[in-house]
Amino acid sequence: MSSSSYNGKPSSNVNNKENDGNTYGDNKKFLQMMTAMTLTSASVAAAYLTFKLKRKKAKALLEQKERDENKARLDAFRNLAKLSNNDNDDNALSSSKMGKLLPSIKIDEVYLWEVEYLGKKFPSEVPSGHVNLMRGVGKTRTIQTHYNRIIKEHECILAKVVRKPSKNGSNNTTSIAYVRAGPRKDLHFYPESVNAAIVTCGGLCPGLNNVVREITHSLYRMYGIKGKVWGVRGGYKGFHDPSYPPMELTPENVEDIHHYGGTVLSSSRGGFDLDKTLHFIKKYEINQVYVIGGDGTHRGAFRLHEGCMENNMNVAVAGIPKTIDNDVDYIDRSFGFTSAVEAAQKAIHCAKTEASCNLPNGIGIVKLMGRSAGFIAAHATLGSGDVDLCLVPEVPTLLEGPLGCLPHIFKRVKQKGYAVVVVAEGAGEDILGESTETDASGNKKLPPIGEFMKKSIDKYFHEQGEAATVKYIDPSYMIRSVPANAADSLYCMQLAQNAVHGAMAGFTGFSVGLCNNKMVFLPIPELCSTSPRMMDPYGRTWERILAQTHQPNTVPTRESLQTLKKKVEDEDESFFDSQDYA
Repeated sequence: MSSSSYNGKPSSNVNNKENDGNTYGDNKKFLQMMTAMTLTSASVAAAYLTFKLKRKKAKALLEQKERDENKARLDAFRNLAKLSNNDNDDNALSSSKMGKLLPSIKIDEVYLWEVEYLGKKFPSEVPSGHVNLMRGVGKTRTIQTHYNRIIKEHECILAKVVRKPSKNGSNNTTSIAYVRAGPRKDLHFYPESVNAAIVTCGGLCPGLNNVVREITHSLYRMYGIKGKVWGVRGGYKGFHDPSYPPMELTPENVEDIHHYGGTVLSSSRGGFDLDKTLHFIKKYEINQVYVIGGDGTHRGAFRLHEGCMENNMNVAVAGIPKTIDNDVDYIDRSFGFTSAVEAAQKAIHCAKTEASCNLPNGIGIVKLMGRSAGFIAAHATLGSGDVDLCLVPEVPTLLEGPLGCLPHIFKRVKQKGYAVVVVAEGAGEDILGESTETDASGNKKLPPIGEFMKKSIDKYFHEQGEAATVKYIDPSYMIRSVPANAADSLYCMQLAQNAVHGAMAGFTGFSVGLCNNKMVFLPIPELCSTSPRMMDPYGRTWERILAQTHQPNTVPTRESLQTLKKKVEDEDESFFDSQDYA
């Protein structure tokens, strides 16, 4: 056999007589071998093809499983959205019932705090067929889009979300509710004819510039107004004092003001004059007024609303509650509060550094704002974790004795080597007395509790035969002049946008706030009726203060208060019975 390789054709040597006779047999074996190899290759190919088919099928099954899971998630999301959007669909709600039924907890009646509506007295200025769209006005073009959620009539937020069971359920069958904030289907004011005024009143607060900026942006860029937005300078005085001419606000000149503390409009206390303010509104053809301030400012805003209605002026007056003390009632919190607490903690940290590094017996005292409510002092204390004594207006201040704060401070210094004290500016009136002087807003002037505590601690340590190194820090104006932090910036945007939504829809004499973590419209008289609110000395916040500072609790027990109340009532009754009225 030739050594040449097999090429599929019979060799030329097959019939060669010189071969030894074995050539044919060799070729036959060779062909058998090649056939076996061919069969083996076919088996391999078949196996490979089967593998590919199985893998393709497995991949298809996996993809189908993913599609089914995605569909299930999408269906669940759609069902959830349907339930949240379809408030009047009893069948949808009944299909979502889960958990245990509590017969003792139910609400049969809901009483809505209605907000006054200009449409009841004045016809709408909006042309027929106008659709309320989010205009999205930019620097180069306008993009109109539908709002994701339009608030319906009587859509509301329940005031009390905590329900306590009772035997007959009599205490749980009714609830008040707030008007839910947000854009409405129908507008009262036509955007092309809107002129607005914004005023900031009272003391400074983190976030004032944010609110001014977002009101301006909302009017121009959400509603696309064609009129002007006027910034009233210097509080209520700016409506009539020629020393404070108004400034025009545009999206361009308010673009960066939120990065700074204070207010670009300036502010002041007092100065409200109804007739002169109404004259300003007529002169500048204002039909929306946005008032940013506390409970006193809101009382002026409601008087302005009443004046507009009495003079047949189609003007919406909207309030945005502002109080660094967080003492406006009903709302979850006021804007600027978290920023102030954050800034206060820096002062507390400095006080701790001073106290721990100065010998002997270092003590740092920080006085914080809180005229009638100790929210800033309490929250800054809890947030820092470094405070040994916290004094607030809602809790009696005792200097000496078993519940005295001075022995407590002495003990803490001996235990740790130093101590940190936080006092609210309104604390200690029970020992210092109340002042009869008031400021321009009618607020009473407060006694100097910080300086008093510094002297009292020095004196007490001296009486114990020791010296104290007391450092006093008063960051009051520092914590209210800082820019808003991220949380307050977001909150300011929500407040401003919803105030504009309410005014454009024709609501008036209202304020906007966060209640139960939902934005609502509140009638100003109700908002002011119980303000300023105070921290509950029997609540969880004060309980946490005691747990963290280990200070003695000077709050009387509820039982002792009832006994004292009954004793006073009996004494009053006995006094009147002893009088001769003949």
